[in-house]
Amino acid sequence: MNANVMSALAEPNRLQIVDLLRASPLTVGEIAERLGLRQPQASKHLRVLSEAGIVEVQAIANRRIYKLRPDPFKELDAWLESYRRMWEERYDRLDDYLLELQNKEIDK
Repeated sequence: MNANVMSALAEPNRLQIVDLLRASPLTVGEIAERLGLRQPQASKHLRVLSEAGIVEVQAIANRRIYKLRPDPFKELDAWLESYRRMWEERYDRLDDYLLELQNKEIDK
């Protein structure tokens, strides 16, 4: 897992920007307005997200449209999958143990 991606997503405003961009591409101004940020603040956060490879920008006339790149999220999902499997195995063992306890109570 790319540490730059994790670091970029760790900041709350940047995570909110990612949440906004999940719905549709937006301009810096739209992002700033929706999050109650000044435009320079939003631009700095977008620069960090861009450097981490999370967003890409498309220039249309004098507007810059930001959208999410899927690759970092595919990597993150693959990384998390190993943890999902581990927790599912642990929950399965817990279920087995609880059933065993219930059966012991019934047999008494």
